[in-house]
Amino acid sequence: MKRFLIVAATVLAVATAWAQAPAGDAGQGYPAKIIKIVVPFTAGSATDIMARIVGERLSVSLGQAVVVENRPGAGGTLGAAQVAKSEPDGYTLLVVATGHVVNPALYSGLSYDTLGDFGGIIPLAALPSVLVVGAGSPIKSVRELIAVAKAKPGQLNYASAGVGSATHVNAEKFRSVADIQVAHIPFKGTPETIVETSSGRVDFMFTPVLASIPTIRDNRMRALAVSTAKRSSALPDVPTVAEAGVPGFVFDFWIGLLAPAKTPRNIVNKLNFEVSKALAQPEVKERMAKLGAESMPMTPEQFDAYIKEEFTTLGAVMRAAPK
Repeated sequence: MKRFLIVAATVLAVATAWAQAPAGDAGQGYPAKIIKIVVPFTAGSATDIMARIVGERLSVSLGQAVVVENRPGAGGTLGAAQVAKSEPDGYTLLVVATGHVVNPALYSGLSYDTLGDFGGIIPLAALPSVLVVGAGSPIKSVRELIAVAKAKPGQLNYASAGVGSATHVNAEKFRSVADIQVAHIPFKGTPETIVETSSGRVDFMFTPVLASIPTIRDNRMRALAVSTAKRSSALPDVPTVAEAGVPGFVFDFWIGLLAPAKTPRNIVNKLNFEVSKALAQPEVKERMAKLGAESMPMTPEQFDAYIKEEFTTLGAVMRAAPK
């Protein structure tokens, strides 16, 4: 009930702001052509899946085609750079994950300003991430993983969907809190990490439940723990990392929709309103629940503030990571 009230209040606030926009404001008549959503990761990644779920609904509610374009590479910075240079007219949008806020701590000379060149529209989902090993791995628990890593410093490795991705940030926070030495092997996207980890060629990884649950249910990977503060409804028998032996550990993986800075405010508000409606639809909520995803209702202003906070706290984690 509490989450429903928050969603309702957020939708009402944005709808009021949109309706009260002065006549003649830029964006009246929007959208008048195809909307492109750039996903800076590979098809099949959690970010891509959420973008397509929302894109399908927006196509219907806005009466215009919404296409998803995958532009993977360099931890999401290639796709972000493309959108940062786009016209701020609401026709080119960007779906990012948590890793978006840490890229300045990892890449020197980015061609865009993470905070200055984008504006938040709305978070699409909060996704529990799960610590997994291949089904053939001898490691059966978080405590065993830590014990092996401490006994063999630097010999275990973990996969990520790229330097700066949420999967990378999650694993680095775990490495730091657990005080272990492990090697990082970055890939272009989540699907590749699942293949390599399930095969046993990589020792472990943190991956969104949304993207990995089919492999877990097919017994090709073993779930050791989820990174959130509470257990995932999609994997209720899997403990949290804190429960499994690393007290206090929490990592929140979020996916959100951004627009280039200076996009007209009533376009941003309209998109927030329409996405909020889409995420509140019973069939979408049911689909998200099966994937372990939960909504994160926020106004554009609230999302901007949240991004700034994540930029500060997670940036510090990655600046301290081994280079």
